[in-house]
Amino acid sequence: MVASPSVPDNDAEAMVSALLTASRLLVAVSARSLASVEESLTLPQFRMLVALHSRGPLSLSALAAELDVQPSTAMRMIDRLVAVDMVERGTVPTDRRTTLISLTATGRRTVTEATERRRKEIARIVDAMPAVRRRELLGALHAFTEAGAEPAANSASLPAW
Repeated sequence: MVASPSVPDNDAEAMVSALLTASRLLVAVSARSLASVEESLTLPQFRMLVALHSRGPLSLSALAAELDVQPSTAMRMIDRLVAVDMVERGTVPTDRRTTLISLTATGRRTVTEATERRRKEIARIVDAMPAVRRRELLGALHAFTEAGAEPAANSASLPAW
């Protein structure tokens, strides 16, 4: 019997397809939650805000490494975020050559509000699932994030990107 084109030949392919579809949904949820709070921010800019929110003030090089972008790309993002009062530049008292990038009150509020909106929309989606499927999903997601070495995010922790 020949497999249908929509049914992958093995479990790994089926898992990758399912995860790609789920990631599309999660990106859409993230984009909607961000747009409802701050229309002018891009998702990469929001990722920068979340990194600063979870890690605290970072140097340009540490921030670029955290986001896996070139320092010049990070600097352009920082310039735009400074212009809209989301981040600020400061110096290290013991090394005035090192510039630290940190969130402003506006940046912190944006991260908190967008994350809360995203959390509510994800909760709505999860609530629409049968309880047995939610338990299965929980186990699968724990295994997936462990395999990818991603630290857990919970309700009490800082917002996760």
